[in-house]
This record gives sequence, C-alpha cells and structure tokens, in this order.
Amino acid sequence: MIATTDDRFLNGRVKIAQFERGFRSGLDAVMLAAAVPARTNETCLELGCGAGVASLCLAARVGGTAITGVEVDSALVELAQTNAKANGLDATFIEADVFDLPAALKKDFDHVFLNPPFHDGDAPPDAGRARALHDGGRLADWIALAAKRTISGGTTSAITRADRLGEVLGALPQTGISVFALWPKANVAAKRVIVQWRKGAKHPLALLPGLVLHETDGHYTKAADAILRDGAALELHGSAA
Repeated sequence: MIATTDDRFLNGRVKIAQFERGFRSGLDAVMLAAAVPARTNETCLELGCGAGVASLCLAARVGGTAITGVEVDSALVELAQTNAKANGLDATFIEADVFDLPAALKKDFDHVFLNPPFHDGDAPPDAGRARALHDGGRLADWIALAAKRTISGGTTSAITRADRLGEVLGALPQTGISVFALWPKANVAAKRVIVQWRKGAKHPLALLPGLVLHETDGHYTKAADAILRDGAALELHGSAA
C-alpha cells in the first residue's frame, strides 16, 4: 500500500489524503480554485486533477456545481474519489489522458481550470512527480485544450510559472484575458500567475494588481489568509465580459 498523509485545506474544511511521495498539491491548487468564478448549477472541468485538491476546494466554496476532474494516473483518481467521499463533496473524478478525453467529456463547460505541468529542464526521478510537473514542451497545448472545452461566455483559468506567461498568452485569443500575479512578498518578483480568459469577451488584456502572499515576517497577509483559511473567492475583476 502506498503511504499517504492527511492534509487539511481551508482551515480544515477540506481534508485530503495525498501520497507521501510524488507530486503534492498546496497553495497553487487553493488559489486556482478560489479564482474560478463558478456559480450554483454551472459545470466545471479540471484538467489534471491529481488527488482532487482544487476541485474539492471549489466544491466546498460553491455548492451545487457539477465538477469533473480528469487525471491520467489511476492511483490518483482512486485517491481523489476517496477524498470526495470522505468530505461529502460532490465531484466526479475520471481516469483519462486529457489529450484523449472520453466522448462524454468532449463538450463545453462553463468553467475549465487547470494547474498544468509547467516545469522544463531535467525531470525528477519519480515518474509520477515528473508527469505532474514537467510539461515536455506541451504547456501551450494544455491551455489550448482548456480553451477549446470552455463554453461561450465561460472561463478558462490556469495557474502557471510567471516566467512562462508568454507561452500561456500565446495559446489564447488576444482579448478577454486577465493576468493576476501572486507576489511572494511585497517588492519581490512573482513566481506564479493566474491567467483567466473569458470566452467571447472583447476587453483588452488586463494586468491586475495581484496579491501579496506573505508579510515580511513570513506570515500570510490578511488577504491571502482569507482565501487559504476562510475559503474566500479570488475575484479577478478584469475578467468581466
């Protein structure tokens, strides 16, 4: 049996079992989930859902949404399903290659979100971690696929490494995009950005103020804490249609 750890998100509202070794979700997944502007009765698709952290954080924040997560690793799918049941949250997790979706998922969703592999260079020796982190030059393909599966008026939301922002923008239309930086501390360059595209929107690219994550003493800022602990939404105002 593969060893797991018991992790808590949103101040314990979401309890997640994650594999002790390999890729483990954290702040990126919570911030991504907070940025998805889903409402009750809307459909959501997560590409590359891992153990289900982002999908389940979204389900905990917005009830009554139809959330589907897709993951190629069968062990992670089983873990995500277990996590959903343990939390009493409504989300469906399916084993599939995101680039070879089953027929039932080849449709449009109100919101598509993803924390895609966005590292290049040498991959780690752990196969699962390498698959989750290293894109093999396909980051733009992940973004294009998410955009393709988004309904008109819906959103595509992705969190990615800041220095690969150009590749993400290159995979999307020139209008309807909002870019939201996550600053580690004030006056420190961002390592992560959230990119959100509203399909059919005509507003020019909006570079939003972003969010400072940590105070100088290392504690989370009040704004970051409201999202990470209290489950507040991360509103990307520039994404309005």
